[in-house]
Amino acid sequence: MAYLQDTKPLKLGDISRMRTGGEKIAMLTCYDSSFAAMLDRCGVDAVLVGDSLGNVIQGHATTLPVKIEDMVYHTECVFRGMERAFLIADMPFGSYQESREQAMRNAAKLMAAGAQMVKVEGGAYMAETVRFLVERGVPICAHIGLTPQSVHQLGGYRIQGKGDNAASAMLADALALEQAGAALMVIEMTPTETATRITNALKTTATIGIGAGPHCDGQVLVLYDMIGVFPGKRPRFVKNFIPDTGTIEGAVKAYVAEVKSGAFPAKEHGY
Repeated sequence: MAYLQDTKPLKLGDISRMRTGGEKIAMLTCYDSSFAAMLDRCGVDAVLVGDSLGNVIQGHATTLPVKIEDMVYHTECVFRGMERAFLIADMPFGSYQESREQAMRNAAKLMAAGAQMVKVEGGAYMAETVRFLVERGVPICAHIGLTPQSVHQLGGYRIQGKGDNAASAMLADALALEQAGAALMVIEMTPTETATRITNALKTTATIGIGAGPHCDGQVLVLYDMIGVFPGKRPRFVKNFIPDTGTIEGAVKAYVAEVKSGAFPAKEHGY
């Protein structure tokens, strides 16, 4: 299988071709210019400026306190450090739920900061907002399964899509979001069987798993988790790549290689 080796900046079409060509998409979160440059030279395909910065940078217990101004600032920082990787930025809690117009205003801020795509959490109820943004030139990454911005409503960080009814509901969400125009879709903390069913059902949308098994079109982890820096409890789906490599750069290269080969995630990282 021929993997993309070009060093020119990746565009959405390149990410789509990776999906259709069977090449796994390696994604990591990033929040600053120095790490962005390192991830770039290590071959990471897509970088997510995640609202997880609320946890790993700001020290909050959830992502809820993160503001759009925080996301714009960190997106600008990451953008300045990158040359090749595809750049995605999270829409933080409260920045897109009020109205489609509010979502467009804040998405425009992130795109102006350097993002090539923005990510929004939620199921079919977000489809109209997704369609509104896509029709106005904003590429969208959807996020289903465990959605951290809904942590209080979900009753904590719990597995989603477990059981036939929940799996069918999640599939319906995924199909509605694809129809609305979402080009990527993060599936978080979901049984492997459910995530595989969704991945196989989608025709154009690439799935990115995090605790969703090995059969998604790509994988994402929080950078601070996969290098063992974050002091909180390590989720089951995380692998610390530092012990086997000894350096952060080695860990990132190993992560990319294992995602590409299918070695990560292994069975013990799934549900």
